[in-house]
Amino acid sequence: MFKILLGFAIGAIVVIFFNIPDPNFRPTYGDTGLPKNCRAIIQQNIDAYRAREYTADAIMAALERNCGINGHSWGR
Repeated sequence: MFKILLGFAIGAIVVIFFNIPDPNFRPTYGDTGLPKNCRAIIQQNIDAYRAREYTADAIMAALERNCGINGHSWGR
């Protein structure tokens, strides 16, 4: 039982001290006002969909291109 508690304590300490900040914690935009990270891209796409500027297929293609597994905005 002691070893299990010790393991959890060590794991918690490692997570707290080596926590890497999330690059998508808040939306970020460039100097031109264009989104730079996935959180901003997703919000912009949701707003465009609600305004009926683009179809759902176009939105999904943009999300996959920018924030998909090989997206260029992932982790920025």
